[in-house]
Amino acid sequence: MKSKSLYNLTLTAVFLFFASSTSVFAQDLESVMPFKVGTFAIDGIPTVGLVVQNDELIVDLAAANRALELIPRYAALTIPDDMIGLISQYEYGLKYRVYEIVNHLVTENLLGATDRPAYVHSVGSVDIMAPVQYPSKLMNAAVNFYTHACEGCNDDELAAQTRERQINRGVPYLFLKPTRGAIIGDGDDILMPFGRDRIEWEVEMAIVFGRSGKYIAADRAYDHVFGYMVAMDVSDRGGRPAGGFSAGTDWFVSKGHDTFAPHGPWIVPKEFYGDPMERLHQTLVIDGVTVQEARAGDMIHNIPELIEYASSLITIFPGDVLQSGTSGGTGAGRVERATGSGYLVDGEQIEASIEGIGTLHHTVRLEQGVPDDLSGSQLPPG
Repeated sequence: MKSKSLYNLTLTAVFLFFASSTSVFAQDLESVMPFKVGTFAIDGIPTVGLVVQNDELIVDLAAANRALELIPRYAALTIPDDMIGLISQYEYGLKYRVYEIVNHLVTENLLGATDRPAYVHSVGSVDIMAPVQYPSKLMNAAVNFYTHACEGCNDDELAAQTRERQINRGVPYLFLKPTRGAIIGDGDDILMPFGRDRIEWEVEMAIVFGRSGKYIAADRAYDHVFGYMVAMDVSDRGGRPAGGFSAGTDWFVSKGHDTFAPHGPWIVPKEFYGDPMERLHQTLVIDGVTVQEARAGDMIHNIPELIEYASSLITIFPGDVLQSGTSGGTGAGRVERATGSGYLVDGEQIEASIEGIGTLHHTVRLEQGVPDDLSGSQLPPG
C-alpha cells in the first residue's frame, strides 16, 4: 500500500509540474506567416536571418530571439550562430522557437513601415551570402532531365530518346563539387578561369538536408530534407589537355573551379514549399534572353530517388546539399544570345530562378591576376 500511495503522489506531482509549467514551455506549433532563412552580412558580420514580407525584410534571428526572451512568458533558448547549427536543431524543437519569433513580429505589428525594431533590415541594406557556409559535401545529379539528355534534338528525337530512357533509367549519376571556394552567394561574380573560354550555365534546384541518414528509402526521403534553394552548376567544357592519365571526362576540370556553385539567395523550409515534384519551375535568363526553362516532370530520377541513391553511397548530414540536375538549354540546345557566343562572355548578367524560392543574380567576369611564374603544370587554356 505504501508503494502504491507513493506512486500516486509521484504521478500527481508530475502532473502538477507540467500543468504549472505549460505557460513557460509551450511553443507555437505553427507560423502565422511563411518565411525563408539565409545568411546575410549585417554590418559586416555573417548573420543567420529570416526572410519575410515578400522577400523585402531580413530579421536578425539571434537578435530577435534576445528581444523575445525579455518577455517573461518566453523561455531562454540559444539560437545557433550559423546555418548548419540552425538546420541541425530545427527539427528537434528549434523551429517552434522560430515560429514564436515570427508570430510575435506579426501580432505586435513589428514589420510595418515605421517603428521596426533595429534587428529588422530591408533586404537592400544587407549583403546576401550563400545560405550554408559550407556544406560538408555538395552532391550533383548529372544528366537528370530528359531535355538535357537530348540537347539539340527535334521533337521526334526527344520523344524517342525519352521513351528509351524511361524504360532503361538505371540509377542516377552523381558527382561531387568542392564547397568552400566554389560556393558563392547572390550578387557575387562568376569567374571564367584564366584562359578557359568554354564556360556554360545550368540552373538547378538544391535540396538542403536537415537530418542525418544512410540508406534512406525514397518513401521517407522528405523526412531528411530541411528545405530548398536555387543553385547553378557552372561548367567548364574546355576539356582536359592531352597526355597523362586519361579516363573519360575530367569532372574536376569540368565542375571544380572557384565560383562554379552559386547558391541561394536563401532557403525555403520544406513546410512552406510543398512537393517539389509537383511545384518545381526553374528558369535561367542571360542578358534578358531565357535560355532554360523546365518543370519537375522533365526529371529522369525524381528527388526521393536521388536521395535514396546518394544515401546508399555516403551518409547524409545536416547542411549537406544535393542538386537535382538541369534541363535542356545548354550544350547543343543553346538559345542564341546577343553576343552570338555559344558560351558565357565577360560582362553577361545571369538570373537563375525557381518559382516560390527566389532568383540568383550574377555577373560573368574574366579571372584576373594570374601569376606569370607558373611552371607549366597548371591547367592550360582551353
